[in-house]
Parts: sequence; structure tokens; C-alpha cells
Amino acid sequence: MKHITFATKDLLVGDDLADALIDYLDALVEHGTGDTVDFHAISGDGDEVEASLLLSAGSPFMTESTNSTAAEPENEEALAYIEERLAQLRSGASPVGGPLEAEEAPAREVHDWLDEQH
Repeated sequence: MKHITFATKDLLVGDDLADALIDYLDALVEHGTGDTVDFHAISGDGDEVEASLLLSAGSPFMTESTNSTAAEPENEEALAYIEERLAQLRSGASPVGGPLEAEEAPAREVHDWLDEQH
């Protein structure tokens, strides 16, 4: 199991998903694009949750090891989705219904809104 930290939120997921999310974010940034990934996780209070991450350049994201003995949440669908998208990005193919072009990514609007709040 690994902790993933996105902004100020910590979640526990399996090692495979944590590593795949980092790889996918790296590829998205390299291609100047973004995407949303849905998956199962364990929240900081121990509840099983469904999470969605908007991955794009500037996403505050990290993974770290943990000594947790909790059972890993099932994420075969999320892993298959990430692997498919990574293959498309690496082959140069345009993913169908896939990642947003950088200028269309809603993350920019979110970052602008957050800047206005401070």
C-alpha cells in the first residue's frame, strides 16, 4: 500500500495504482494534456471511498510508502484505463474521448479560481 497525496488530501491505494498514477501524470505533463481518473481508495479516517483526480501540469501529487496492513482497494478498472491511455500517449495516437488538450483543461480555471480566493 502507498499513500497518495493530492493537494491536502491523503488516500491509501495499492502500490500498482500509485505507481501507475505517477507514470500517467508524467506522460500527461509531457504531452501537455490532462485527464480525470476514478478509483477506489481508503480515506484518512479508514473509510473506503471512491475518488476522482484531475491530473494535469501543476497537479500537487506525490506517493509515499506506508506500513499499512489494510487490504488494498480493488482497482483493476482504473489500472486498465491508465495502461490504455499510457499506451495511446506513448504511441502518439489521439485517445478517443481522452485527455483534454492543455488549453481546454479545467485545471486552469480551478487554479485561477483558487488564486482569486487568496
